[in-house]
Amino acid sequence: MTEIFYTSEFEKRYRALPAAVQKKAERREAMFRQNPFHPSLQTEKLKPKSKEYWGFRIDPAYRILFRFRDGGSVYFLTCGHHGWIYQYVVTH
Repeated sequence: MTEIFYTSEFEKRYRALPAAVQKKAERREAMFRQNPFHPSLQTEKLKPKSKEYWGFRIDPAYRILFRFRDGGSVYFLTCGHHGWIYQYVVTH
Protein backbone atom coordinates (compact mmCIF):
# COMPACT_ATOMS: atom_id res chain seq x y z
CA MET A 1 0.00 0.00 0.00
CA THR A 2 1.36 3.42 -1.00
CA GLU A 3 2.08 5.92 1.78
CA ILE A 4 0.94 9.45 0.84
CA PHE A 5 2.12 12.77 2.26
CA TYR A 6 0.23 15.99 1.52
CA THR A 7 1.76 19.40 0.94
CA SER A 8 0.04 22.50 2.32
CA GLU A 9 -0.52 23.54 -1.31
CA PHE A 10 -2.40 20.30 -1.96
CA GLU A 11 -4.51 20.66 1.18
CA LYS A 12 -5.45 24.26 0.31
CA ARG A 13 -6.36 23.42 -3.29
CA TYR A 14 -8.24 20.27 -2.24
CA ARG A 15 -10.48 22.26 0.13
CA ALA A 16 -11.28 24.62 -2.76
CA LEU A 17 -12.53 21.81 -5.02
CA PRO A 18 -16.29 21.37 -5.46
CA ALA A 19 -17.72 18.86 -2.94
CA ALA A 20 -18.61 16.37 -5.69
CA VAL A 21 -15.01 16.44 -6.99
CA GLN A 22 -13.67 15.96 -3.44
CA LYS A 23 -15.76 12.79 -3.11
CA LYS A 24 -14.43 11.48 -6.43
CA ALA A 25 -10.89 12.35 -5.32
CA GLU A 26 -11.31 10.31 -2.13
CA ARG A 27 -12.37 7.26 -4.13
CA ARG A 28 -9.49 7.75 -6.57
CA GLU A 29 -7.00 8.15 -3.72
CA ALA A 30 -8.12 4.83 -2.24
CA MET A 31 -7.58 3.22 -5.64
CA PHE A 32 -4.18 4.95 -5.94
CA ARG A 33 -3.09 3.60 -2.54
CA GLN A 34 -3.72 0.06 -3.77
CA ASN A 35 -2.17 0.56 -7.22
CA PRO A 36 -0.80 3.95 -8.40
CA PHE A 37 -0.98 2.67 -11.98
CA HIS A 38 -4.54 1.34 -11.96
CA PRO A 39 -5.74 1.80 -15.56
CA SER A 40 -8.74 3.93 -14.62
CA LEU A 41 -6.47 6.52 -12.93
CA GLN A 42 -4.63 7.11 -16.20
CA THR A 43 -1.45 7.89 -14.27
CA GLU A 44 1.14 9.62 -16.43
CA LYS A 45 4.49 11.34 -16.17
CA LEU A 46 4.04 14.95 -17.19
CA LYS A 47 6.28 16.99 -19.46
CA PRO A 48 8.93 18.15 -19.09
CA LYS A 49 9.80 14.69 -17.85
CA SER A 50 12.98 15.95 -16.17
CA LYS A 51 10.86 17.59 -13.44
CA GLU A 52 9.57 14.19 -12.25
CA TYR A 53 5.95 15.35 -11.96
CA TRP A 54 3.25 12.71 -12.25
CA GLY A 55 -0.51 13.10 -12.41
CA PHE A 56 -3.66 11.03 -12.31
CA ARG A 57 -7.28 11.77 -13.10
CA ILE A 58 -9.93 12.49 -10.53
CA ASP A 59 -12.36 12.79 -13.45
CA PRO A 60 -12.09 14.11 -17.03
CA ALA A 61 -11.59 17.70 -15.81
CA TYR A 62 -9.56 17.40 -12.57
CA ARG A 63 -6.15 15.97 -11.72
CA ILE A 64 -3.89 15.29 -8.74
CA LEU A 65 -0.22 16.16 -9.21
CA PHE A 66 2.36 14.14 -7.28
CA ARG A 67 5.95 12.96 -7.05
CA PHE A 68 7.28 9.54 -6.15
CA ARG A 69 9.77 9.54 -3.27
CA ASP A 70 12.29 6.99 -2.04
CA GLY A 71 10.90 4.01 -0.22
CA GLY A 72 7.66 3.89 -2.16
CA SER A 73 6.04 6.94 -0.62
CA VAL A 74 4.37 9.71 -2.61
CA TYR A 75 3.91 13.46 -2.14
CA PHE A 76 0.61 14.87 -3.35
CA LEU A 77 1.73 18.34 -4.47
CA THR A 78 -1.46 19.99 -5.70
CA CYS A 79 -4.77 19.32 -7.40
CA GLY A 80 -7.14 21.15 -9.67
CA HIS A 81 -8.51 21.55 -13.16
CA HIS A 82 -6.29 19.84 -15.73
CA GLY A 83 -5.41 23.10 -17.52
CA TRP A 84 -4.25 24.64 -14.25
CA ILE A 85 -2.19 21.54 -13.40
CA TYR A 86 -0.30 21.68 -16.69
CA GLN A 87 0.37 25.40 -16.17
CA TYR A 88 1.64 24.65 -12.67
CA VAL A 89 4.10 22.09 -14.04
CA VAL A 90 5.52 24.60 -16.49
CA THR A 91 5.97 27.34 -13.88
CA HIS A 92 7.31 25.29 -10.95
